[in-house]
Amino acid sequence: MFNDIYHALDPVAFFLGPFAVRWYGLGYIFGIAIGAFIALRVARRWQIRFSRDALLTLLLASTLGIIVGARLGYALFYGAGFYLQNPEQLFLLNNGGMSFHGGLLGMVIAAWITARLLKMPLATLCDLIVIAAPAGIFLVRCANFVNGELWGAITDVPWGVVFDGAGDLPRHPTQLYEAALEGLLMLIILLVLAWRRPPLPRGSYLGLFLLLYGVFRCAVEFVRQPDAHIGYLAGGWVTMGMVLSLPLVVIGGGILVYSLKAQRPQQGQLA
Repeated sequence: MFNDIYHALDPVAFFLGPFAVRWYGLGYIFGIAIGAFIALRVARRWQIRFSRDALLTLLLASTLGIIVGARLGYALFYGAGFYLQNPEQLFLLNNGGMSFHGGLLGMVIAAWITARLLKMPLATLCDLIVIAAPAGIFLVRCANFVNGELWGAITDVPWGVVFDGAGDLPRHPTQLYEAALEGLLMLIILLVLAWRRPPLPRGSYLGLFLLLYGVFRCAVEFVRQPDAHIGYLAGGWVTMGMVLSLPLVVIGGGILVYSLKAQRPQQGQLA
């Protein structure tokens, strides 16, 4: 089923004159747009009012933080020194990819700056962002599948996919596993908890997001093929994705426990 879907799709969605518009880029654009809509709805549910200027500031800062952080993170974590020798390649987004963990760090820095500008509790702002983030993760992981990248290990499961450039044997469509777990399932969990009255204490959603993402990503890494130029690390089974995601489990669990004990209410109005 997934094999037929993959081979029926084109990474290029459409052309604007000589320019090719790819599903990967659209995944980021629509992910940010849908995420902004979700965050705004949750903010209203929590009786937090954003002015138009405040919302625009948050959107611009988050977009820059995610994209710049994701690109720099890829160069740092997965570049294996290539970008130090070829710094001009850093700006060519068609050469290499984006790192979730770098994008996460960029988002946190952007949220810190935005919270100071808007005089809003950082934990509440981070909560709103991470509740919306899985929508973007879902779309970008689906775009990874369309691109035929980040595939999994060889498998004989019925839903295996023969990816272009990965040989003639079917592989786990790990992009779709991540889309389902890190995207759809996390979005449902966080939205259900966000809609309760009263909402969870300030910072709880950030902690839960980090915890769940770390667990789901590590689980998928067991059947995901590591980057060829990095391969497996210690013991021949640990991947860079695991190394970067395990700390999120610890940090997220710590933030969640602290937030639940502190019982700080969600609050903050932006006129």
